[in-house]
Amino acid sequence: MRVNHWADEFLEEDPDDSFVRPYTITHGRTVSARDDLTLITVISTLTAPDGLVDGRGLEPEHRFILDQCRTPCVLAEVAARLNLPVAVAKILIGDLIDAGRVSARPPLAVAVGQRPDISLLQAVRDGLRRL
Repeated sequence: MRVNHWADEFLEEDPDDSFVRPYTITHGRTVSARDDLTLITVISTLTAPDGLVDGRGLEPEHRFILDQCRTPCVLAEVAARLNLPVAVAKILIGDLIDAGRVSARPPLAVAVGQRPDISLLQAVRDGLRRL
């Protein structure tokens, strides 16, 4: 069973819903407009000067991302927690970046010119396989 993001109830698995829901969440977009988002991009919620995060006017998935990324986490983890394909998560995160609600950066090792940590990449791969 999974949670319906449009209501506070559990739903039985519906094969048709697995295609319709991501399509409606992204307003029909199938590819992110951003090409800088990877599985290991670190996403962080940006807060207002008063420390509050305003989620009004956002889809439930956008609000979930804002909540999850109060503590920085990688894009693959956000997609897994949303139970959505990575491509859909990239579109939603791109929306939040464009709105100035989250920031995205490469992992620190990549940002300073070092090679990515192999153990981190393996952990991401293993997590994706478990999905």
